[in-house]
Formats: sequence, structure tokens, C-alpha cells
Amino acid sequence: MSNACIVRGEIPAEEFALYEALDALPDVEFEVERIVQSGDEAAMPLMWIRNATVEAVGEAFGDDPSIDELELLSAFDEEQLYRMQWVSEVEVVLQMLTNSHATITDAYGTDGRWYLRVLYPNRESLSKTVQFADDSGLTFDVTAIRQLEGEPAGRFGLTEAQFEALETALEAGYYQVPRETDQSELADQLNISHQALSERLRRATGALIEDALLVGAVEARQDGS
Repeated sequence: MSNACIVRGEIPAEEFALYEALDALPDVEFEVERIVQSGDEAAMPLMWIRNATVEAVGEAFGDDPSIDELELLSAFDEEQLYRMQWVSEVEVVLQMLTNSHATITDAYGTDGRWYLRVLYPNRESLSKTVQFADDSGLTFDVTAIRQLEGEPAGRFGLTEAQFEALETALEAGYYQVPRETDQSELADQLNISHQALSERLRRATGALIEDALLVGAVEARQDGS
């Protein structure tokens, strides 16, 4: 059986929970921090909502039939954390959580699309989701698949060269304050040019940030949203 894999995919907002709320708040960002199953036909997410007031969110969510049991957990200016239940338009999500035994690690909704990052135990489990969506007349557009290999580089979306550069820099004290080495010394140690090292570290840092924190937001921006 194949190893676990991280999958990035997209679902049109009209086929997903919060469609009416997303449509009513077109400039608002929805970022799901966690989704768990709640009964046989519902999912319970923790969700950050940005660029909207509590009053605007309450009005939009109150008119959305896919939401139930909305609870505001905390609020900071125009950013709020909510807990709620999605009670409709969550068939694909429930299939991921139940039949495919997947974990939704990130979901980001804005401007008519939802961007998901899902950890599947194997490729066969992913195939079950894709087949379920096709059979149900629903959409789960897979945009990227990353197999999780045993090496750290594969687990974090880095190339072997990027991982080596980060590891060498860390061990040499490059990230200490104050720094214990500089890029010229690191480049000599790795037997590459200063420019190549600088680019390698920059790309590696960007890959780590995107993989850990900004998957949905980055994909939305790359699509022009």
C-alpha cells in the first residue's frame, strides 16, 4: 500500500457549506483551522473570519441554511474565531473524514472557491473521494499531490538541496541572534555560489511557510483572487 500523501484540491463555493455567507461577504476570508465530524450528516469546524465585523458576519451567517449552532469564541478588530456546525453541502467533506479516513488540515474560502489541503493515509483513500465526488455529481479538483516519504525533505515540501541548505545553516548558527556565520561561509561549506545559496534559502523558507501556514491564501492569490 502506498504511503500517506498531502493533497491540495478545490471545491466551488456553490457546492460547499457557507455558500450564501461567502456570496454575501465577497471580500471576506474564511480560514478553517480544524474540521471534525459531528454526527452522521454534519461537520464541526473552527473557523477564522477576516475583514468583516461581528455584526456583518452574524447577519450573513444567520441567513445561511448550511450553518447551525454558531458560536463566537474570540474577536480581534475585524478578525473572529467561530465554532459552528455545517449541516448541509458537506457530502465531500464527510466522505473524506469517514470513508477515506482523511484529515483536513487546512481549508480556505474566498471569492467563490474553497481551497483544501487534505492528509490521506494512502492514494487509494484519495481515489475513493474522487470517485465519490464523480458519482455524486460534485466537484473535488485535485491540484497537487505530495507523497510523504520517510525523509524530512519530502514531508515538508522541500527539495533535498533546500533541506540540506536549511539544516547546514541551522547547525552553523546562521539563525542565531546574533548570527554565528554568514552566507559566504555557508556557500563555501556547501560548495555552491553565494547567489545559489541565497536563492535556495529563500525558496526553502517560502516552501515551509506555504506548506505550514498559507496554503489556501497562497493558492487564491496565485489564481488572481
